Formats: sequence, structure tokens, C-alpha cells
Amino acid sequence: MFLFNSTSRRLLFLISSLFTHDEDYKHKQSCHFGPMRSEFGCFGAMGKQIIMMQLQWMEGEKTALYTAIQGFVGNWWNGSDLYPDPCGWTPVQGVSCDLFDGLWYVTALSIGPILDNYLDCAPVVEFRPQLFELKHLKSLTFFSCFVSPHKHPITIPSKNWEKLAGNLETLEFRSNPGLIGKVPSSFGSLIRLQSLVLLENGLTGELPRNVGNLTKLKRLVFAANWFYGRIPDTLGGLNELLILDLSRNLLSGPLPLTLGGLNSLLKLDLSNNQLAGSLPTAMCHMKNLTLLDLRNNKFSGGLTKSLQEMYSLGEMALSNNPIGGDLQGLEWNSLQNLVVLDLSNTGLTGEIPESIAELKRLRFLGLRGNRLTGNLSPKLATLPCVSALYLDGNNLTGELMFSERFYGKMGRRFRAWNNPNLCYPDGLVSTGHAPYGVKPCQQEVTLVEANTKIPS
Repeated sequence: MFLFNSTSRRLLFLISSLFTHDEDYKHKQSCHFGPMRSEFGCFGAMGKQIIMMQLQWMEGEKTALYTAIQGFVGNWWNGSDLYPDPCGWTPVQGVSCDLFDGLWYVTALSIGPILDNYLDCAPVVEFRPQLFELKHLKSLTFFSCFVSPHKHPITIPSKNWEKLAGNLETLEFRSNPGLIGKVPSSFGSLIRLQSLVLLENGLTGELPRNVGNLTKLKRLVFAANWFYGRIPDTLGGLNELLILDLSRNLLSGPLPLTLGGLNSLLKLDLSNNQLAGSLPTAMCHMKNLTLLDLRNNKFSGGLTKSLQEMYSLGEMALSNNPIGGDLQGLEWNSLQNLVVLDLSNTGLTGEIPESIAELKRLRFLGLRGNRLTGNLSPKLATLPCVSALYLDGNNLTGELMFSERFYGKMGRRFRAWNNPNLCYPDGLVSTGHAPYGVKPCQQEVTLVEANTKIPS
């Protein structure tokens, strides 16, 4: 039985205003909020009918909520006894409510160990149809709820998502290894979504093209699943997108040129896939991008000049790609916001340009494992914020002209070993501040002389 609480009192008050011109208005004014029977007597048959319809609706909302929760935590959980009013002073864990037309409705539901005093998900769970009766939901989150991919795998329901399309803005499935199967195409009906996160689950299949219908999306995260195939070109129409993270999957093929149309994008993470081809020149249109992470893919074709036009970049991570080419073709000093530049193991050749030493915010420079040649500019040591220089495993030559203080500050975060023809000047005050793994130049000279000495 629905309790006559503060919500229903507000409902009665609102209905009473409908009868201000009724001939019995003077009698209704004299009524005060008492038992339900008295209120019906005040408002007459029409008021009674409206009240009953609204109370039935609210009772149905509560029943749908508790039945849906039981599908995830087990039938042992009796929400009606524990929480007679799910939006009252002691709300259900993971449940939030908002007012609509003077009535309280469930607007957020979080299942799993997100909050304190959370409800543990049962070993065997199910999506019950009552979940889709909560039509005022704005946020729906599942965290570490479906955790048994071998014993009790579960798939996302393919139907009924359109019933939540009127209000749902956030839909997240996080850390659910037991959640398998494909992304339902019906997700494409959730046109109000601003955040769609499918992170660290067991989902597979190709990325659905109709995600491109969700034009209000600001965050799209499909990371750490088993998705394969190409990135849909329809994603290029998500003009309000701020974060796109498709990392740690099995995606392949070239990047769609349409991604260049994501003018609002702040973070693009496609790392740890099998993506290939050249870096598209259309990336230059991403003027607001602060993070570009394409590590551990199969990109090739050299560094496109369009990179130097991404003025907002703070992190550029392209390591472990067979990109090839050299560093000389880019005007690095145009990227004054760069904090992290990681081009390790990318097949680069040629010399390290001095313009990199003009990146005053740079903290990390990774160029290890390439085929770089020539001398190191001492200007690199003048970078005011630098805390790590990884230059090992190249073909750099000549003397290192950095100060002893620089070596002392950097320690092993200055990595220049495995450059056979690189040395530091003999006579540093403290060998403890010498660059690790690099020999003194005097030792190199002595070794050469010893090898070329003519026997008597």
C-alpha cells in the first residue's frame, strides 16, 4: 500500500488549485490535510480520480524500481520493507530522484560497488523488463556487476532501450568482464545521450554505425573490450564530442577522414589497437585537442605536417608504430602547450631538431628505440620543466655537452645508453653524476688508440 507521505500531500495541494472556481470552493477551503478519505471528500469525484491515477503511477514506479534492482542483487532483497519511499529521507543506495510536475521520480540508478553501503550484485543476474519502465531515468550505471564471463555471462538486452530515449543522458557499463556479446543497435535510439561509456567489459563485434545518430554525445568510451573491424565514419558527425576513447580493442584499418570534423574534441585515445595507414591530414582541424594517443598500432607514412597545427596539444603519444620519416619536417616550436611527446620506437631517422628545445612546457621527451643520428643539442638541457629524456637505443654521436648539475638532477631519467658513438667529456667532478650507461670520451679515445697501436 502506498504511504500517504509528503509527496502525496503535495499532489493533493496541487490538485486543490484546480477547483478554485468550483461552487463548493468555500467548503474545500475549510478542509485541512488529514486522512486520505477526508481529502477525497473535499475534492469530489474528479479529484479522487486524479489522485488515484497519480498514486497508482507512483506506486507503479516504485514497484518497477524494486523489481529491476532484484534482477541484479537477488530476490532476497525486499525494498518495499526496507525503503517504503525510495525517494524519501532514506533513499535506496544508488538511487536518485528529481521532481517532475510536483511528483518525485527516479532519475539515476547505479548498480554495483560505486557508493558506500552499496548492494552486491548476485552471481546470476538478469535485466528485467521493469528497468525500462523507469522512463524518467537520466543516468544508468553498472559497475563491476557482471563479473563471471565463464560461469554466468550475460548480454545487454537488444530491445526496449527506446523506452528510455526521452530522458536518458548517461549510460555506463564499467568493469564488467561477464558482459559479453554485441552492442545493441537500439542504443542508436537514445538521442539524448551525452555520455556513453562501455569500459573494461567483455563486449565484442563491430562498432555500431548508428552511434553516429547520438549527436548530443560529449563522451564516447568503448575502451578495453574485444571490438574489431573499422572505426565507423559516422562518428565524424558527433560535433559536440569532447572525449573519444576506443583504446585497448582489436580495431583495424585506416582512420576515417571524417574524424577531422570533430572540431570540439579534447581527447582522442585510439591506443593499443591494430589501426594502420597514414595519419590523416584532416587531423589539423582538431584545434582544441589536448590529448592524442595512438600508441601501439601500425601507423606508417611519416609524421604529417598537420600535427604542427594542433596548437592545443598537451600530450602526443605515437610510440610503437612503424611511422618512419624524420623529425625535421615539422615546426615543433608551434606546439607550445606540449607537456608529453613520446615518439619512441617509431622508426625515425635523421637528427633531433633544435626547435624541440623551444617547447618550454615539455616534461617528457621519448625518442628511444629509433635510428636517430647526429649530436644532441645542449639546448635540450635548458628546457625549464623537463623531468625525463629517453634517447637510448639510437645512433647518436659526439660529446654530450650537458652540465654536471643536469645529470645530477635527471639521474636515470636521462637515458642515452645504447648509442655506441656517444660519450661525455672526461673530467666530471663526480662520476656519480655522469650519464648512466654512457662512457667518458677519454676512455673511448684510449680504447681507439690501443686498438690502432702498431706492435714493435
